[in-house]
Amino acid sequence: MMSEFLPTLEFAKQLDEKDTLSRFREEFYLKPGTIYMDGNSLGLLSKRAEKTLLETLEDWKQYGIDGWTQGKHPWFFMSEELGKKLAPLVGASEEEVIVTGSTTVNLHQLVSTFYKPEGKRTKILADELNFPSDIYALQSQLRLHGLDPDTHLIRVKSRDGRYLDEEDLIQAMTDEVALVVLPTILYRSGQILDMKRLTEAAHKKGIIIGFDACHSAGSIPHYFSEWDVDFAFWCNYKHLNGGPGAVGALFVNRKHFNQLPGMTGWFGSNKEKQFDMEHTFTPANSAGAFQIGTPHVLSLAPLIGSLDMFHEAGIECIREKSLKLTQYLMDLIETELAGMGFYIGSPREEERRGGHVSLEHEEAARICKSLKENGVIPDFRAPNIIRLAPVALYTSYQEVWEVVQILKTIMTEKQYEKFKNEREVVA
Repeated sequence: MMSEFLPTLEFAKQLDEKDTLSRFREEFYLKPGTIYMDGNSLGLLSKRAEKTLLETLEDWKQYGIDGWTQGKHPWFFMSEELGKKLAPLVGASEEEVIVTGSTTVNLHQLVSTFYKPEGKRTKILADELNFPSDIYALQSQLRLHGLDPDTHLIRVKSRDGRYLDEEDLIQAMTDEVALVVLPTILYRSGQILDMKRLTEAAHKKGIIIGFDACHSAGSIPHYFSEWDVDFAFWCNYKHLNGGPGAVGALFVNRKHFNQLPGMTGWFGSNKEKQFDMEHTFTPANSAGAFQIGTPHVLSLAPLIGSLDMFHEAGIECIREKSLKLTQYLMDLIETELAGMGFYIGSPREEERRGGHVSLEHEEAARICKSLKENGVIPDFRAPNIIRLAPVALYTSYQEVWEVVQILKTIMTEKQYEKFKNEREVVA
């Protein structure tokens, strides 16, 4: 519980008055009468993201093909320039990050590069709680090598269905494992894995290790270079507010820059050689080599404006407020919703808790529908999880207080009973 906590509206307003990041709330398009608690699935549109997208459209209008090298935001180096902006948020050098592809495409690229089965070292280690798309990609990569995913993909079990124990993950790093791919944050419970410890353990056993940072990028600080992580990949439409379908990003440790990407394409070329049109690939001496095709410029552009705000706010300050918001939310849930069948499935320890709270209830799907009817946008994860994400840049403490009061009314009046307890097509 927060050192000072009162379950009152006045207390929430006091917290908002002390909030040093409150000014950023005005930067976002907030729908009147709605409280948005789903920023861990899709971040809201900011005025700066809109501005840089419109500026990029204007460049296209004014310059045509010359927009590659002219205009407000020239396209030819846009992915590299955004990589430089992202690098401090993940604890990397500018050359180690590139904005390209999408989460699953980037995972395919990285696995095709770093997975090299040899002798008895043929297995890929993952976990049973990971996001399904990552598992599909790993299964696919094994099949491409003629290997059976049922025997060559290790999915470490969770002891309780919510969390992963680092000791279990390390024990599974046997001399049969060629590659480890794990999430930085579990998408259901919000547990943060100890990336530093896991990386050290993998390297002691001669194993390459990479992380899916989709649920942590823009929410917590990272130190990928310092931790000696081999690679990482993530989307930019959640906490980083790059917009639906925003281009993803990847990190490659500079020690691997001499590695030829598993899948090569012309935008991974050394920029000075790219338009020589030779049939010999000359890769960029950076993470840029892991690009494949022409960048999706209009899906890159909003991130320019969004990342400017992250640099102004500072990821450490964002993390500090995020922890306070989630702690406040959990305190309110325990105080106001006691005896109503809810269980907080997120870690209490700050070093293990990401940017959302996982609230479990047997009627979760119906409760989510009722929340939407009452102007709260949550996120449902089958079979019984309501994910609530108070985002540091645009969620107020008063909104958190109001969400819990709405939940209390829904449960007291049994408003959820008029809905079916099943998910919508898009959960």
